[in-house]
Amino acid sequence: QVQPVESGGGLVQAGGSLRLSCTASGRILSYYGMGWFRQAPGKEREFVAAIWVGGRTNYADSVKGRFTISRDNAKNTVSLQMNSLKPEDTAVYICAGRSTSGAYDSWGQGTQVTVSS
Repeated sequence: QVQPVESGGGLVQAGGSLRLSCTASGRILSYYGMGWFRQAPGKEREFVAAIWVGGRTNYADSVKGRFTISRDNAKNTVSLQMNSLKPEDTAVYICAGRSTSGAYDSWGQGTQVTVSS
């Protein structure tokens, strides 16, 4: 029921960096597996990165080596550091929480990331 809230999106030139943050009121994010997804206009939502309760991470091949997902438990925040951004990274970036069943069941509204050529 509680919706994650993203922040940090914006406009950046190719090769630049942005850092996105995700939090959720009334929820301790360290208790949940968390993920970042993105959706560009006219395209399906795609997986970007995930971090599990135990700290294991995984990434889509398209962002591996450029993006880093992390937790700051003191701030109750999950972040996505995005470096070496490309125009094809342009999308709405969405934070999601994973249930104990393994499915992502709590989705934010997203934050827009636009990368210019």
